[in-house]
Amino acid sequence: MFYRSMAVSLSLLSIVQAIIRIYDYCTGWLYRILYRPEKVLEERMKQRAVQVKPIQPGDNEVTYKPLPMETSKLVKEFELAQCSTMAEVWRWAVDRYKTNNLLGTRDVVGEEDEVQNNGQIFRKLILGDYRWMTYEDADQLADNVGRGLRVLGLTPNKPICIFADTRAEWLVTAQACFRHSLPVVTLYTNLGDSAIEHGLNETEAQLLYLCNEYELLPKFKNILKETPNIKQIVYFDNPIKRTDTAGFRPDVRIVNFWEVVTMGKKSTNNNIIDVDVEPVLPTPDSPCIIMYTSGSTGTPKGVVVTHRNIVSCVSSYLTHLNTMDFTDEDRYIGYLPLAHILELIAENMMVVFGVAIGYSSPNTLTDKSTMIKKGAKGDTTVLKPTFMACVPLILDRIYKGIHENVRKKGDFTEKLFDFCVRYKMAAAERGEITPVMDRLIFRAVRNLIGGRVRVILTGGAPLSPESHDYIRTCMGCPVLQGYGLTETCACATLMPLGDHSTGRVGPPVTGVNIRLENWEEGNYRVTDKPRPRGEILIGGGSITTGYYKNPEKTAEDYFTDNSGRRWFKSGDIGQMEPDGTLKIIDRKKDLVKLQFGEYVSLGKVESVLKTSSIVENVCVYGDSKRSYVVALVCPDRSALTRLAGKLGKSGAVEDLVNDRDVVGAVLRELMNQGKLMKLQKFEIPGAVYLCLEQWTPDSGLVTAAFKLKRKPLQEFYQGQIDRMYGA
Repeated sequence: MFYRSMAVSLSLLSIVQAIIRIYDYCTGWLYRILYRPEKVLEERMKQRAVQVKPIQPGDNEVTYKPLPMETSKLVKEFELAQCSTMAEVWRWAVDRYKTNNLLGTRDVVGEEDEVQNNGQIFRKLILGDYRWMTYEDADQLADNVGRGLRVLGLTPNKPICIFADTRAEWLVTAQACFRHSLPVVTLYTNLGDSAIEHGLNETEAQLLYLCNEYELLPKFKNILKETPNIKQIVYFDNPIKRTDTAGFRPDVRIVNFWEVVTMGKKSTNNNIIDVDVEPVLPTPDSPCIIMYTSGSTGTPKGVVVTHRNIVSCVSSYLTHLNTMDFTDEDRYIGYLPLAHILELIAENMMVVFGVAIGYSSPNTLTDKSTMIKKGAKGDTTVLKPTFMACVPLILDRIYKGIHENVRKKGDFTEKLFDFCVRYKMAAAERGEITPVMDRLIFRAVRNLIGGRVRVILTGGAPLSPESHDYIRTCMGCPVLQGYGLTETCACATLMPLGDHSTGRVGPPVTGVNIRLENWEEGNYRVTDKPRPRGEILIGGGSITTGYYKNPEKTAEDYFTDNSGRRWFKSGDIGQMEPDGTLKIIDRKKDLVKLQFGEYVSLGKVESVLKTSSIVENVCVYGDSKRSYVVALVCPDRSALTRLAGKLGKSGAVEDLVNDRDVVGAVLRELMNQGKLMKLQKFEIPGAVYLCLEQWTPDSGLVTAAFKLKRKPLQEFYQGQIDRMYGA
């Protein structure tokens, strides 16, 4: 019966493939006349950046500058306004878009407990529709918040801290601070207590902003004991629960956000005459943000971002994306942490583009998110966004999730879907689109994130070429990978809309230069053939001032050249392609030299292994006295259970991770994946350990941005690493 079913499936698949090929043969000539795919291919072949000076033998550096781009009417009007601070950028956008929707938030109607199939009980939210503020509404609210903060006694040019999850009030509060010259300190909400204390004490923040107070406010009962400078806390109301403000340090004043708004309103009506609440506008060089990094190599560092830096960054990306046509129907979904430079810049870009921002969270993003009850709609289904930003971790999960959902539908569906993916990839390589297949096959996949997404922006970590190509194919939209760091205001390079490559991060954006500099220790030189290679240095107006109260580290990583251009040494290794686009090929801190002299890029190997369905997360370790690397793997539990079933094994995951046969099967899976993705033999792990522990920021094994902390991971698993090396 099984073999008969397989035969029927293969026959049906062959028939479908034959029909598609006949359709291609009959209509292909007409398609090429109507859609001119050769024009698409010409766009892809464009030169994007050029060398400032040709490379000569013996050179140890080469600099690239972007080629000029045509500017749209929007970009010309923005440039004509000559905005020099974020307060001026906000005013320009409000005057331009006035009554257009800007900030949207879903109503939280209630919550209920839902019993899972395994007997566990999870809390689920009952959500309503999005409520919207127009540009003018948001501007009025920001004005009231800013004045209210001054009523509370806040002094211009002294920082306040926003320790909050992403929401409309976060952005409004930031805009209020910008117009009153209040530098905003940002900290990830999943940082450990010691890192939070460090940021608050180092900046001497005069006030703390909290949201999601049900979880975050109680956390500060202990933290406040170590942060004596915090005298006031502003919190956001929970829409369905009363906030408990008892038990805090007695000298700390705790105020509701809407009380601050009311104070601002009263001051506007001249009901408070003994307080100066008028805006104190910043200068271009005023600190705008003090953004703390996630701390992958130690204690988080505060990066001082000026108004000039953010305006320069927004202006660069505006020019880079100026061929996009924006309408009143466009929506951006904001759910990444606003404490991360990627989300902060993305949202400010949307403000200038006139694109409404609907707020979400990872727990409510899709219909399958953890806090969405069965049968209810996630935020993407309700909002139907046209733009979104994703970090590679999320895109890798989407990639695996699509695979898993298709696999569950049976062998025929899996083979048909894989054929359609390959067919569409081949068509895209020829510059062609597949509207019929998009509607019949890929529509359901697109609906996972609302069905209307036109562009996905990604950055913050390497995105594997496999995930990039697969998601771009299934979602039917460009996935634009960019490169930048907190220290460069997330601004360095970005793929243009017409770029169909993978593994690259685009050319330098307008106003930014990219320099490659020899790194002799790693054997990377700008005179390498066929491509120049070296450490990436980034120069331009978006390069930040430096590290807060850390002049030694600032002097080590930053410099200003004779022309006045500010530069940052990234520590990343890049390779310039002939068309002027950048490829990240290594990182100085991730490079390991093995026993026989081979160099292994740990990040590159990890990026490849993460595309395996068995891998939830992975850390590769290399010992310079050994000839091979080893891998610490957090397995995908359902995939591990299926793999064990193929071996005739069953039981709890806690037992399976210690089963020698299962561990051996996982190692073979990793080896096969490495060979499939063209890793060198010495790059493929020779041993693996399956980790039960969840690598979360609370564990101290990953940062708040979920980047690996290699030293803590090594120390935590040193015994297992020694055993993998036979010690």
